[in-house]
Amino acid sequence: MNVIAEVYVAHPDMALAPTIRAVSDVAVQVVPHSGTDPETGMFFFLVEGEEDALRAFEASLEEDHTVDSATLVSASGSTRIYRLCHPEGTKLLSPRTAEVGGLMLEAESDSVGWAVRLQLPDREALAPLWEYCEAEGIAFELRQLYRQEEWTIGGVTGLTEAQRVTLLMAYERGYFSEPRETSLEDLAEALDISPTAVGGRIRRGTARLIEATLKEE
Repeated sequence: MNVIAEVYVAHPDMALAPTIRAVSDVAVQVVPHSGTDPETGMFFFLVEGEEDALRAFEASLEEDHTVDSATLVSASGSTRIYRLCHPEGTKLLSPRTAEVGGLMLEAESDSVGWAVRLQLPDREALAPLWEYCEAEGIAFELRQLYRQEEWTIGGVTGLTEAQRVTLLMAYERGYFSEPRETSLEDLAEALDISPTAVGGRIRRGTARLIEATLKEE
């Protein structure tokens, strides 16, 4: 039996912290499979936003002390994928997670830090991660902890807690009604994130629900 931990972490020296604080109108996600390998030193990030926000994001990377090098790997519409290398001293949770036998399944930015979903072999594996964060001065908030019978990239629905909260709020406030009763901007204000981030959570969450409930094997 495995454990899923959904935690929030923040520190000025965590990966991309200066950039996500300076450019709040983009949504940033770690591409999960790259973020679990502590040996390569390379991490891939998916960035979504309007054209102006994406230009500001790229400009901010040049001043970001947590970024040693940045390479644009792919660009399509409002989405970019970057390959980043971090200098020594950048505070990273994914290598520590790998050391305790876990996986970082998802990491999504907000205007200050990162909401991450970790898959751990047991509850005890969470302790050294918390101790690392405490020793490094990293803000650490455990938001949800639950058991899971099998190794998988998602639960019954595959939704992250952030996606679940966003979809429920969107539904309750009439985002899916016809005519629509609320906007991405209204939801963004309520959730204290950017409209781009809200739109990304709704799209990804809806896709996961479809995969979990409608798509045949």
